Formats: sequence, C-alpha cells, structure tokens
Amino acid sequence: MIVFEKNDLRISLITPRLLRTEKGIFTDLPTQTVQNREFGDVNYSLSEQSDLITVTTDAACFAISKKNGDVTSVFIEDTSSTVVDFSKGMLPGTARTLDTANGAVKLENGITSLSGASVMDDSKSLLINPDGSISPRPKCSDRYWFAYGHDYLGQLRDFFKLTGEVPLIPKYALGNWWSRYRAYTQEEYRSLMQKFIDRQLPITVATIDMDWHWTDVLDRFGEDARSAKPTCPEELMFYHRLQGWTGYSWNTELFPNYRELLSWLHNNGFKITLNIHPSQGVRFFEDQYKEMCERLGRDPEKKEIIPFDPTDMEFMSAYFDILHHPYEDEGVDFWWIDWQQGTKTKIPGLDPLWALNHYHSLDSARGDNRPLILSRYAGLGSHRYPLGFSGDTLCTWKSLDFQPYFTNSAANAGYTWWSHDIGGHTRGVQDDELYLRWLQYGVFSPINRLHSSNSDFMGKEPWKRSYAVCQVAEEFLRLRHKMIPYLYTANYRTHTVGEPICMPMYYRYDCPEAYETKNQFIFGGNLIVCPITRPADMRLNLAYTEAWLPEGRFTDIFNGRIYEGGKKVRLYRDIDSIPVLAAEGTILPMYRDGRSNDLSLDQPLEIHVWRGNGGFDLYEDDGETNAYKNGNYVITSFKLEEHGDSIRLIVTPPKDSKGLLPSSREMYIKFRDIYTEEIKITLSNEPVVIELNNIRPMQNEDKNEIKSEILTRVQGSNDKKSFIYHKKLPRFVRDALTELDAFYIPVK
Repeated sequence: MIVFEKNDLRISLITPRLLRTEKGIFTDLPTQTVQNREFGDVNYSLSEQSDLITVTTDAACFAISKKNGDVTSVFIEDTSSTVVDFSKGMLPGTARTLDTANGAVKLENGITSLSGASVMDDSKSLLINPDGSISPRPKCSDRYWFAYGHDYLGQLRDFFKLTGEVPLIPKYALGNWWSRYRAYTQEEYRSLMQKFIDRQLPITVATIDMDWHWTDVLDRFGEDARSAKPTCPEELMFYHRLQGWTGYSWNTELFPNYRELLSWLHNNGFKITLNIHPSQGVRFFEDQYKEMCERLGRDPEKKEIIPFDPTDMEFMSAYFDILHHPYEDEGVDFWWIDWQQGTKTKIPGLDPLWALNHYHSLDSARGDNRPLILSRYAGLGSHRYPLGFSGDTLCTWKSLDFQPYFTNSAANAGYTWWSHDIGGHTRGVQDDELYLRWLQYGVFSPINRLHSSNSDFMGKEPWKRSYAVCQVAEEFLRLRHKMIPYLYTANYRTHTVGEPICMPMYYRYDCPEAYETKNQFIFGGNLIVCPITRPADMRLNLAYTEAWLPEGRFTDIFNGRIYEGGKKVRLYRDIDSIPVLAAEGTILPMYRDGRSNDLSLDQPLEIHVWRGNGGFDLYEDDGETNAYKNGNYVITSFKLEEHGDSIRLIVTPPKDSKGLLPSSREMYIKFRDIYTEEIKITLSNEPVVIELNNIRPMQNEDKNEIKSEILTRVQGSNDKKSFIYHKKLPRFVRDALTELDAFYIPVK
C-alpha cells in the first residue's frame, strides 16, 4: 500500500505496525526473503516537512528521512515509547550451522527487539522473476520497519505473511529419526531396523548417510574420476581427502538390491531419506552420466565433469529429473542436503545453500506432496524450507547446554524447525548420562533425530548404554511417538497462526525473569520444558536445572509434583526424567501405544488432563498430502471446566469425519492431578460429557518424606551421615531441598 512516492523514495504501509521504505530502484517482485506485500488497506495520515515524512497509524507513528529513506524514529502506541536506535535491544536469532561447535556460537540477530522496534534490511536479497529464475537487483535501500512492541507472536505472524508461511510438515517427521554416518551393508541396515522393531522402539524416519553411493571413487574408477580443482577454501578438504563426497549411484557392493531394502523399510512403517553432497558435480562413473550428457548437449565419451551449477536452469531441471526423481519413484521420500562448500555462485550474492533449499523444496512439493528437505539455515526466509540440520556438534555437555537456547532463540528469526544431532555428532566423551539428557531434550525439541559420526564408538542405539540408561532411553523414544497427536497439532498452529513449537518464555510472559531463563521454553503451546544440561551431583545421583515458574499452578508430568508459580527454583531430578510442567487446565492428547511406527487415525488415544479451565483443539488430517488445503481435515475439541470441587470435560467430535476417522474411536481420559480411575469413552458423532463431583485433588508428598529420601540418597558412610546430618545439613543437601519451598499448598 504505497503512501508516498517521489523521486527515488517510496514508502509503503503494510500493516499499522509495519512499514517499508525504498531508496533508489524500486521493485514489486518477490525477493529471496519477501514473498507478499499485499496485506490490505490501513488507516493512516501523512504529513510532509522539508526533511521528514511522518506516517501515523492507529498503532504507531513513523518519521522517515527524505535524505536516506530510513526511519529516524517510531512512536509505539502500545508501550507509549519512542525508539530512535533500531540496533539496540535486538534479540538473538539463529546461525547457519553448529558444525564443530563445542558450546555456544555467535547468533545472527532476529527480527524482534526488546526496544519494541526493529528493522529488516532486504536490500541485498536477490529478485525472483516470474519464470522462477533468480537475478541480482540494482543497488538500492529496501528496508522493513517493525513496531510491534513486545507482541512477538503478532510480529512473527505478520513476518510469515510477509515472507511466506511455514509449511505443514508431514506427520512422520515428528516421530523418532535414526541416522548415522556409517558404511552399513544392506543386511546390516535391515537388521538394525529390525532390532528397533523387535525392541518395540518406534522409528518413523530411516536415514542412510552418504555411503549409500560410491565413495572410494579414485580406487574404483581411477584418476579420471578426480573432481575439479577447488575454487574456494571450503572445497580444499573435499578435493584432497573426500573425492567421493558427491555421488548419485547406489553402492551395489553394500546394497546389492537397494530397491528391496527401500520396499522392506516402507512396508515396516519407515520413511526414507538419503544424504547428498552435490558440489562435485556429475562424473563419468555415475549411472546417470550418459543421460545427463544427452539432456545437456554434452559428449559422454569425453568423460568431462558436469559441474554443479544452481544458476543454470537447464542443469537444475536435469538434476531433479534424472538424478533424483527416479530414486523417489523407487521409495526415497525426501533428501538430506549436506552443503558445506562455500557461499558463492555465478550470480553475485546467490548462496548455493539457499538455491538448493529453494529449488529442492519447490521440487519436493510437486504433485500432491508437502515440501520437505533436511538442510542448513540460509538466512531470513529459510522457514519456508523445513527442516533445519544444525550440523556436527562435539559430544560434550557444553554443546548440549547451548542447544535449547539456540533452538528457542531461532523463533526470533521465524525459524521453527531445527533438528540436532541428538547425542552429539563427534569426538567429545562417551558419557551415558550425557547421552540420556540429550535424548530427553530431543524428545521435547522440534525434531528428534539421533545421529553420529562413523566412529565405531559413537552409535546412539539405547542398548549400547548401561541397563538403567537403556531402559529410560527406550521409554523416552516411545514417549516421543506417543506425543505425535499433540505435536502434529502444534505443527498445524505453526503453519496457520505462526506459533513456534519451541518458544522462549518471553513470548508469553513479558517480565525480566522470562528473558533471564535462557534454556527453559514453552513446548507445543501448553507445556513448559526445563532441560537438564549439566551432569549429576554424584553425592546425590541427582542433577538440577534452574527454572522460573510463572504465576499459577504447575504439575510435573513425570513425577506429579505440584508447584506454586511466581518464583525461581532449582529442580532436581534422577536420570528417569527432566522437569516438564503442565499448567492448570492443560490437556495433552497422546497415542495410547508408542511401541510401533503406527501413525493411523484409528488407534486409541490417551487424553491427559490437569484440573483447571482450559481447552485443546486436536487437529488431524491424512498426514502427508495437501488435501487439508481443500478442507480435508478434522478437529476434535476438548473443553475443561472447574467449578469448586467439580470438573467437567466436554469432548466434541468433528461434525464430518471427512473419511479420516473411524465410526467410533476409543479414548482413555486420565485426570493426572485428582484421585480417580482412568475413564474410557467411545467417541462417535455426538459430544461426550464427563462430569466429576466431590473431586479429591492430589497433593505433594510430605516434605519430611522427601527430606528423608534426599538424605538416604547421599552417598557415603551411614554412621557419618547419622552423626553429621542431625547437626547441620551440608550445602548440597540444602540446595536439593529448596525445591520443596515451591510446592503448591492447597487452600484448606
């Protein structure tokens, strides 16, 4: 909505709180970042002075310099504040990769700010032409000025409308992933997946890393197979040490009948992704080389390398049609794009990583498919290309400790679907406790993808750990699968209303404590997760996390402890859980069984309920296609009401099941914080009302019992404990007991 245009300055009002300024050459084309500027009319007034233009809306007042086109100040109505420094108070966003990181890395700025106003510079973002090609833009200033105060979710919603929605990812991506950089044989891989089945451990995505294709290319095909000389420093390692980094032909020594393996995996409920590194182009030994040459007008007898060139649309068309589509027809569901070789192409400013993400996502969405890739982050707008692969972190406590903060902060850049190498990728230490804490975090992160290097000692199979750790790890893998109904609804909310599945606490609570709590986050909209990212105190065999509880009543979903909010507290846990807190009125839908890869809509559900007032709209569709865009989805509504000592839960089925749901559906209602039996209902066409009267709320354990338990846990001489601890408790014991001060005490 253009409100001012004169000479080389153009001002467009997009929302009452979002303004665009252009200086120099204007454009109405979409860019790499911005896809849509048509938001509708906005009420405004405009005044012009000799050096300033002022645009005033119901929400903000923008003062724009005629000289350089920048906003010099903005008054925000909600906060009654004026911002003049748009670099101050910027909240962290995310980073391209965590490769080789041992702990924290520097994060790029997001789009949100503590000051309440921020700017997004789109001046260097390339243009996307009507035919889909990418072209540089003339030198200009093209900036977007946000004035949303601390309404971060409101800003994020408009950011997604401006830059493109977050796609609805397939349901299977929300289960557990198995991945390892290792040269499995076909039988080894099948046997491994069968072991997951036999142990009743659900894995919905099976990854085959780079060794699916030939990697020993010089030994096998001779010096003629050598890749082109490096053109940038990033390519040096691959040229000298990793000539087989790129490949498109199945290694038939490892996989003599790969089609049979793909079929077997699909028949057992696994989806499949393969790793690709396209930088070294297509060489003569590839199965598809002759066809690629014919398509691109080359002579195959010359054995010349067909270079990888994402700026050549003829090459990219052949790249997909010949190198990828046939494998997809045979059973490859999506691709893991592992680009590490620089940031330059023949088009100045075009990052090959962005080009790969863009074109692969578009190609994967052909037909009735939802777009899905696994790749690295390539700047603002990358949320259109899920999923993110954060890279090869070191296996250390520092790496684990940074990942929750890294993931939560990415919401400030609109990047909601990070996945990590759960358990750590390489080097570091072999530490069962670290492995388990990482897995527990992974279960409550956007994507739970177990991955590691090809070291013989880095495998993430639970049964390679101690018995106790194995038992807990397996239960958490089952829990992740059981939570898919909850996660898939969160996925839909991200897609439709822009709510990240992992949100910083300050997205909902605007107070200093929310900003200070870096690792704690809101998960799926209803749960507060407090990961444990430090080793246990071996004197107690307990580990703790620093948590902040907002006002209200919260119940740990694992141990049932009930806390009164409005305070900071250390929460101590054994290896069997981490603190995951449900606020009063929370409703958590889950699969009844989490021991297989089953994603069907006819399986029984468990509905976990914590007393209070609340609701939940369970979203469901076919899980993979775009039929939902035509209304082929269903919503089952849950409404919870508490009045005195009575609770009512109303379960309302969709009016039309759209052929998705069975005629009747079993649900098991589990009231988690009142004394009552599990209630089985059968949901068909009519609402079901459950009413409980004279309820008896559960209470915390007696504090003296917990104190006794803590003292009993102290490792060491019982005589010494009896003698010393009756006089004065040591500091580490007193610290563990402070959690009791946060216990909720029911009003008599």
